[in-house]
Amino acid sequence: MAMVPADVVNEAGVTVVDVREYPDHDEWEVALDLLADFDTGWRPPTAWWDRLIDSAEMMGLSDAAAWCRWGRWESIHRTVRAELRLLSPAEGGRQTPVPGKGILRPLWDIGRRTAAGRPGFARGTHLGGVGAGVAAGRHRVGPPWSAVPSLWRHLQPGMTISMHEGRPTLGTATITETSYAR
Repeated sequence: MAMVPADVVNEAGVTVVDVREYPDHDEWEVALDLLADFDTGWRPPTAWWDRLIDSAEMMGLSDAAAWCRWGRWESIHRTVRAELRLLSPAEGGRQTPVPGKGILRPLWDIGRRTAAGRPGFARGTHLGGVGAGVAAGRHRVGPPWSAVPSLWRHLQPGMTISMHEGRPTLGTATITETSYAR
């Protein structure tokens, strides 16, 4: 926990001082979850993520370890964060919930166009099993390991991109933060 700057606060308003109380009550999983959320307003180094991954694996928390691996990947490759709104089935959205854990790798209309003027979709990920039609909170949106990060670098906070599964639009995402090196 000494790696986290004292002034960093996660989205829930929790500080590293708050997290220190959980291990005292044998609430190690809660502490790990809160520590993995300290990536807003602070760029955790890969060593931070390595420690969280090791901790999650020692506790047998495979989902938490996978999330921390994603955080580590973001620390190296940068990311785009956005507020995601999924369309309801009545609006043409999915009839079933969006699968989590990186199972769905939707296409994103990020503003590129083909020579014919059609959208030049980019493959990206959506993490966090949000059900169809649910107004979602912050979810990570970014290129998967095999994507070309340079395709995403033009995105800026305030821009809106659309999420697709084939031609139909599944939702829209408004960019809230980018951390690509310029």
